[in-house]
Amino acid sequence: MTADATTADPLRSSDITDWAATADVVIAGYGIAGVCAAIEAARAGADVLVLERTGGWGGAAALAGGFVYLGGGTPLQRALGFEDSPERMESFLLAAVGEQADPVRIADYCRGSVEHYHWLTDCGVHFKEEFWGEPGWEPPQDQGLMYSGGENAAPFHTLVPPAPRGHVPQMQNKRTGERGGGYMLMKPLVETAEKLGVRIEYDLRLQRLILDEDGRVAGIAARRYGQDLAVAARRGVVLATGSFAYNEDMVAAHAPRLIGRPAAAIEEHDGIGILVAQAVGAQVEAMDATEVAFFGDPQLLARGILVNGDGQRFIAEDTYPGRIGQAALIEQDNKAFLVIDEAAHDAGSKTTTATPFFRQQPTWVAETVAELEGEMGLPANSLQHTVSAYNEHAAGGADPVQGKKSEWLTPIGSPVAAFDMRGFTAGFPLGGLRTDLDGQVLDLTNTPIPGLYAAGRCTAGICTGGYASGASLGDSSFYGRRAGRAAAR
Repeated sequence: MTADATTADPLRSSDITDWAATADVVIAGYGIAGVCAAIEAARAGADVLVLERTGGWGGAAALAGGFVYLGGGTPLQRALGFEDSPERMESFLLAAVGEQADPVRIADYCRGSVEHYHWLTDCGVHFKEEFWGEPGWEPPQDQGLMYSGGENAAPFHTLVPPAPRGHVPQMQNKRTGERGGGYMLMKPLVETAEKLGVRIEYDLRLQRLILDEDGRVAGIAARRYGQDLAVAARRGVVLATGSFAYNEDMVAAHAPRLIGRPAAAIEEHDGIGILVAQAVGAQVEAMDATEVAFFGDPQLLARGILVNGDGQRFIAEDTYPGRIGQAALIEQDNKAFLVIDEAAHDAGSKTTTATPFFRQQPTWVAETVAELEGEMGLPANSLQHTVSAYNEHAAGGADPVQGKKSEWLTPIGSPVAAFDMRGFTAGFPLGGLRTDLDGQVLDLTNTPIPGLYAAGRCTAGICTGGYASGASLGDSSFYGRRAGRAAAR
């Protein structure tokens, strides 16, 4: 094994003279997918070794808001008075994800959702029986349930009876972006894994896969502080290495709208798991799909109107802000402006929010919409026509253009302001390795690659187009479990 290995091409086990470690199941990555794979593999009787490239557990999951997208009638939903079913959940996700949806995977996930809720709680994850019903990116305190995908907004609430499915682990001393719901999800799972005897090696960077003489994946080649080493896997390797958000070449090739704007990811998400798997023939899918955050305060968005570069509304402002982000970036060339009057701005600013840093001063303020339109540089009469039509319908409690709910419909008065929100988007790619429902990585003929499994953001999960908050932690944990069990077999 050479010290100057710089490509993702696989090595042969016959060329390895010194194995640094051996386990039944070797897992690359100790985030949400990796820890769930480790738990299930260990419970299946396997000797499990996790290789983590950083100095500690958690990955991007530990820094996340913590939504786990669950439904179908979880105990938390029922305790808080919400009816749901796997069929309703499935119908919503198919509509929300759109044309690129995988109906088989979505149906599988929805039908297993209640069982997955129980699995998480049995591992020590706790969801507080309290609902947060206000617009927001996440609950401001430790509430356990929230709408997190636009289920209660147009167009979905007229297609499927809405139910909140954003389950947030209860947290203590919340610090958004540092120690929130994601941390409180990871902590009990890590404790569970380590009680089961899972071994962990930190500061190990995945370099390549190792194949035996039959072409089966038999281990991992890694590097620690410049030293190359090999780890053998008697039963299987599980890749749980995250997305390619911080691989500039991969982003440019597959998801160019995200160039220069990664978010909700960590720098270790460099696509290495995808690359090493492709080097042994793995198939990828939905590589152009992206989650998109929108850096606006949902309480203000719902009370105003969002217009594009032509001064026209393009989405219901009371929907999931991730849908707003996708619409702004993908459909509106990243051009968006929030128009809101003083009374609505003041009312929204007085509400409680988990993201106060999104509440900035407006870019323009004017006495009339005509003046504001001129200051914004919009086409003549465009904003005036938009506001006039909106006000006419809002006075009657209706929004036939975008379908915003009546509770947020108030005519825009004076003085009026606008926020320049062009470029207020960032996100992470949703595509990755194609796997079967047991987490086996598939080659270009849809045949499982022997000994190779994957889960999490290095795979294409349930959201391969539209997105709902909690889908990443949800399918990463759900299919991490599957991959761990399959690898242990």
